[in-house]
Amino acid sequence: MGVSMAYVRSFAGIVFQVGSAAAYLQTGMFSARRYFVLLISSVLIITWLNLSNDVYDFDTGADKNKTESVVNLVGSRTGTLVAAYLLLVLGFVGLTWASVEAGNLRAIMLLTCAVICGYIYQCPPFRLSYQGLGEPLCFAAFGPFATTAFYLLLGSTRLPILITNNFMVFHFPCHNIDSDGFDRENLCLSITATVLSASLLVGLTTSLILFCSHFHQVRLGTERGSVVVKWAVMTLYSLLFAIGLSRALPLSCIFLCAMTSPIGKLVVSYVEENHKDKGKIFMAKYYCVRLHALFGAALVAGLITARILVTKHIPKLVFQ
Repeated sequence: MGVSMAYVRSFAGIVFQVGSAAAYLQTGMFSARRYFVLLISSVLIITWLNLSNDVYDFDTGADKNKTESVVNLVGSRTGTLVAAYLLLVLGFVGLTWASVEAGNLRAIMLLTCAVICGYIYQCPPFRLSYQGLGEPLCFAAFGPFATTAFYLLLGSTRLPILITNNFMVFHFPCHNIDSDGFDRENLCLSITATVLSASLLVGLTTSLILFCSHFHQVRLGTERGSVVVKWAVMTLYSLLFAIGLSRALPLSCIFLCAMTSPIGKLVVSYVEENHKDKGKIFMAKYYCVRLHALFGAALVAGLITARILVTKHIPKLVFQ
């Protein structure tokens, strides 16, 4: 996949921001310290994902002539790999601290699942990306796992807040044994249809980036691959409106996200026109990054707007 700051900012930023906004919609709470620790940690882990992928693609010869490959740029496979796993450790330490500080161990379990998806996607002996399983793994990691985990971390609290600004906050007690031996009852956020719906949409746009970043390697062939892209974009907006009808997301989200449809149309038309041109189809992933960023930003803005305006939207409880 190659390391790109556009990937790092877009993947880590949007997934994190959507989870954060979903938590803010439900609770009205914001912890700046936890927010920035999680943001930095997620960027570190995404950088590990990109760097290690560069190393293993270098081993297979896939990046032999790729000028943007970090291994080719720095000239050291070992140095790149060591740096990658150092970043993974630092990032995971930050995520663990946030989970402990929030008193929500479910979140670190979900984030662990996301990291495992990333590992088996690209790292030996698994390398499931070569078995055509890259997109499903990407969808699960960045959608339901990571987005939901960030929502739980930024919405959980040790404070007994149940109702704020006319919004009902669904919490349930989770027991943790502190270092002093006492069983303390923390209030942990429950998973709602709102965050699950948002995570599905984020997972789709993220997977689309991955698909188009390897478009020239698609086993279906470029023509069928362009059809897959078209159906993926159509599914994204169809799912958006279906979620809107079910009222799982606020109307502000539906309206703002629908306004990004021109960039979705641009992705489809660009791929349809250039799927046979290896030189031009390379740019398709950057159009997908734009779609991912704009759609995610619209989703975030819609969630925050709904909270500020104190609409009648109340997230539906799915399970605790």
